Amino acid sequence: MITLNGFAASNYYNLVKHLLLYKELPFQENLIYAGSDALLAISPAGKVPVITTSEGLHISESSVICDFIEENYPTSNEQQLHPENAGERAVVRQIMKIAELYFELPSRRFIPYVFSGTDIPESVAIEVRQVLNRGVIALSRLGQFSPWIAGEKFTMADIYVYHVNTIVSAFASSQLNWDVLAQVPGMKQWNDSMSQSAIAQSIEADRQANMPLFIQKLQAQIQE
Repeated sequence: MITLNGFAASNYYNLVKHLLLYKELPFQENLIYAGSDALLAISPAGKVPVITTSEGLHISESSVICDFIEENYPTSNEQQLHPENAGERAVVRQIMKIAELYFELPSRRFIPYVFSGTDIPESVAIEVRQVLNRGVIALSRLGQFSPWIAGEKFTMADIYVYHVNTIVSAFASSQLNWDVLAQVPGMKQWNDSMSQSAIAQSIEADRQANMPLFIQKLQAQIQE
């Protein structure tokens, strides 16, 4: 059985959890936070999530975990999340990478300011907006949302980008007073539709339950 190591406040943890639930793979959760010795023992960069296979193999980095699960845990054709065609697979991975680099990572820069209660420097806000705008342009060109982000079939990109957008909405949109998702044609409606699934709602409930403890730990780290 797979063990999913991490915590429910993490969007990267949640996207792997979403994948496991979608594929109906048995797994257990192990609550572990960044900065702990226990995490460093299984994650080279000390990041969550990490999965541990039944053979004792530890794998980190969410996109790597997603590929590993897709390749090594066969499921029904309906649950396959990477297209068989190599070119179509590349497009799905391209969407995932662009969302991570130009949506999620710049939005994450606001987190220390938000949780420490300090003002965001104007230079940082300008830089983040510029990077986000690059992501808006790229995803507007690549995203089809017909009805899924890469076209007619639900793919890994749908799960990945949905959980990336959690950070974008919570930090970039709120701090910049800018509805980033609405800038990409079709994304806002697609994101709202994704949030209505039973899996997404279950994960969101777990995220909300974990947030108070996560914030407490994060604020302690910031003070240190």
